[in-house]
Amino acid sequence: MANMSLEKIKMPEQAPDIRNKNFEEVSLGYTGEMAMEEATRCLNCKHKPCIEGCPVNVRIPEFIAEVARGDFMAAYKVITSTNALPAVCGRVCPQESQCEAKCVRGIKGEAVAIGRLERFVADWYMANSTETPQKPLSNGMKVAVVGSGPSSLACAGDLAKAGYDVTVFEAFHKAGGVLVYGIPEFRLPKGIVQKEIDTLAALGVKFMTNMVIGKVLSIDEIIEDMGFEAVFIGTGAGLPSFMSIPGEALVGVYSANEYLTRINLMKAYQSEYDTPIRNSKSVAVVGGGNVAMDAARCAKRLGAENVYIVYRRSEAEMPARLEEVHHAKEEGIEFHLLRNPVQILDNGNGQVCGIECLKMELGEPDASGRRSPVPMEGSNYIIDVDTVVMSIGTSPNPLIRSTTKGLESNRRGCLVVNEETNQTTREGVYAGGDAVTGAATVILAMGAGKKAAASIDEYLKNK
Repeated sequence: MANMSLEKIKMPEQAPDIRNKNFEEVSLGYTGEMAMEEATRCLNCKHKPCIEGCPVNVRIPEFIAEVARGDFMAAYKVITSTNALPAVCGRVCPQESQCEAKCVRGIKGEAVAIGRLERFVADWYMANSTETPQKPLSNGMKVAVVGSGPSSLACAGDLAKAGYDVTVFEAFHKAGGVLVYGIPEFRLPKGIVQKEIDTLAALGVKFMTNMVIGKVLSIDEIIEDMGFEAVFIGTGAGLPSFMSIPGEALVGVYSANEYLTRINLMKAYQSEYDTPIRNSKSVAVVGGGNVAMDAARCAKRLGAENVYIVYRRSEAEMPARLEEVHHAKEEGIEFHLLRNPVQILDNGNGQVCGIECLKMELGEPDASGRRSPVPMEGSNYIIDVDTVVMSIGTSPNPLIRSTTKGLESNRRGCLVVNEETNQTTREGVYAGGDAVTGAATVILAMGAGKKAAASIDEYLKNK
């Protein structure tokens, strides 16, 4: 019998005044009983609108029905028939704007907790299964995957299952891309990502780290000298943007990419690592997305007494997930909304001592109905800080496109691809994820990787 409660089963969490001092996972996950109870809220609708909202088309009602029956292994099999990274997606996907946004239960209450249930199933499998993935029979064809973020991992997994000899080339010393360098431990534990990568390795995917494609090797060499018959480029959007305001070159100014990479991949969050990072008392993070929330919450955990989010629009326009904003507020992050930085102040020794901001207000709606912020003249004020983190967006690194013959990009530096196949303007070379779209979500990148894998399979079969 369906559970007609209007509210989701609440996810247990660490208390805010405890978790803002450690890097352990904030959300503690469902128990089996909680998961089964939440699963009974699903109505198993005839038209299954939730599947339409999922970029990788997880068969959501089917896996939830298995959870309701207590058959968690069967639920895992359903999820992984289309999603190679369920433990990751269950934690970081914006379900509230995708699958859960389509849930019929959301019309008169809260949607079914699809993401929480996916996370539960994946975690249960990792904790209880002794299965070892069977390496598929090889078809004798080689495919190279550049980058090891979500789009690349999804592409590599699907190709490996189809029998291809897949090699992933990763620029950093550890595979995982943005999943390990960008997302903090308290949102996505590194051990979870490593287990997902280990599963792909068991399928036969080879990982080569410290391989900066465009420097160590070029795409042309991968194809012409190494014998790879197709290439997928999933290098993300790792080139940070700045505001071009005075003071951005001062000591104590970071891009969010550098700040989070030092903390996450270079382990500054662990006391036994001597990773250089500023010992800050007051930090301003400029931006309003998930990356800005991650940087601010990390700063708090590293001991900063005061942490500020500075964002030029109102909270309603913030692109960050509601859950991340909520958690940041609970943890003591102070929000300066409708504020725009105009300069970063120098203490006289080339170091940050403050950030000058200008108050903004929303102007009249434009043709699309969007209200742009306009400055309030004479409203300047200063926030005393010793560190500033710029989190105002990223774009694809130009290294690969500038060293590869036949690759076209648009004015934003994103690779141009065929929307149906994800093939670039060079035959046999495909691309997906943030390298094509600019900064977006993990699940959208995975969807692009899966599409490209299917296209590569079709291309090589017909070649």
